[in-house]
Amino acid sequence: MGEPATTRRRTRGGGGAARRAERGNASVETAKYIERNIPLFEVLDAEALEAIEHHAETVLEEIGVNFVNNPGALERWRAAGASVDAERVRLPRGLARQLCATAPAKFTQVARNPERSVEIGGKNLVLAPVYGPPFVHDMEGGRRYAKLEDFRNFVKLGQMSRWLHHSGGTVCEPTDVPVNKRHLDMVHAHMTLSDKPFMGSVTDPSRAEDCVEMCGLLFGEQFVQDNTVMTSLININSPLTFDEVMVGALEVYAANNQACIVSPFIVGGAMAPVSVAGTLVQVLAEVMAGVAYSQLVRPGAPVIFGAFVTSIDMNSGAPTFGTPEAAQITYGAGQLARRLGLPFRSAGSFCGAKLPDAQAAYETANTLNVGLLSGVNFMLHSCGWLEGGLVASYEKFVMDADQLGALHRMAAGVRVDEDSLAMDAIREVGPGGHYLGCAHTQKHFKTAFWRSEVFDYKPYETWIEEGGAETPELAGRRVAKLLASYEAPPMDPGIAESLTDFVARKKAAVPDSFM
Repeated sequence: MGEPATTRRRTRGGGGAARRAERGNASVETAKYIERNIPLFEVLDAEALEAIEHHAETVLEEIGVNFVNNPGALERWRAAGASVDAERVRLPRGLARQLCATAPAKFTQVARNPERSVEIGGKNLVLAPVYGPPFVHDMEGGRRYAKLEDFRNFVKLGQMSRWLHHSGGTVCEPTDVPVNKRHLDMVHAHMTLSDKPFMGSVTDPSRAEDCVEMCGLLFGEQFVQDNTVMTSLININSPLTFDEVMVGALEVYAANNQACIVSPFIVGGAMAPVSVAGTLVQVLAEVMAGVAYSQLVRPGAPVIFGAFVTSIDMNSGAPTFGTPEAAQITYGAGQLARRLGLPFRSAGSFCGAKLPDAQAAYETANTLNVGLLSGVNFMLHSCGWLEGGLVASYEKFVMDADQLGALHRMAAGVRVDEDSLAMDAIREVGPGGHYLGCAHTQKHFKTAFWRSEVFDYKPYETWIEEGGAETPELAGRRVAKLLASYEAPPMDPGIAESLTDFVARKKAAVPDSFM
């Protein structure tokens, strides 16, 4: 394994100017993943949960799921006791749940900087950025196809973001690089421009194999087999279909002890029933089938119960976000995941807005808070999502990443002890006084309240005098500041050279393809 990178810590000089400079310094440490100290919100009682679980088993037993263009998967299922008819797999009642039992309830994803490794499961919440948009947007250049430079910029922003624990995967799709080679550049960027955990490619099984090989160079081949160093997204082609590309990638990762998020892609009314309960039946059936299959490949392989959920606008057919029904499904899926004993992935900074505006803020706030309270353990798309996931927004990336700090503070719960009860302060101030100068306030004022690093809190008159900048403009300034102050985390030169050589050899071995 490569030498651990060291987390750069800020040093403090004397005087008010130095303290103000430190508060504005863009080079920050990453906060530890969230450990919830608050109750979760549950919308389903025991009777409802049992009914959903019973009907999910019925779906697997009577209707079945399709594993298309994958004879090896059909043979695995047949050997496990399932009924296979052409590409339709029907599972005897209880088989999927029995197989799911070997998947771990919690696992650690190791980062190349061990201080930034994350534990996924239990009461923990790991935050990762947006995934998959072909377009990017900023307030100066507008909406455009993403390029590799944009991808690298977003990885840098993720590295510089205090509240993001994970570098993510396809933060945007670099369309200026051939399809069959861009995974190499993307994973290389995550490995070299960030020292946080990252995701692998799932667009072809051979590309998943490339990612495993690159991790072998970064961490050591045996270390990769003994530890989880990647978490990757396997989307189910809902309803009830597992395609050969995604399942092939899952097979590669599971066989090599790397984690997969098995996630139905649900647009309610199009890819699942319009009812909350019916959607949960389908989600549970799909997830159980996918998780069970991962355990057929390698018992004990780490896997996450995923649920990407949105509803549909019945007038336009467009997906909608931040809706009550999606929230109810997310809450219910969290309960089902916990009963199955699996880590849970859902929620994010979802919105259908075209700009980082009020609509984006409302919808994003709804889904972020649902994620916190539903028990999500791995939140993909936690910052940067715009226009239904078609766009990665620079300004919204830093706006959302800023709001993730509020989730950290909320999740910490309320401390009640001698100091927090503040009886000395109440006695000191007494009736009719104020607390601004009392000893308790002086002791705690720096950390008492969460404070945004993007929003403007100045009086109206001062705000106008300084140009009356709206939030997207303030966010744009922060993007520029973060990118200007970015420094790549240190890496062993030998490892860096081996990764560069690997990427160059792989690219040279095949012609470019944009299909």
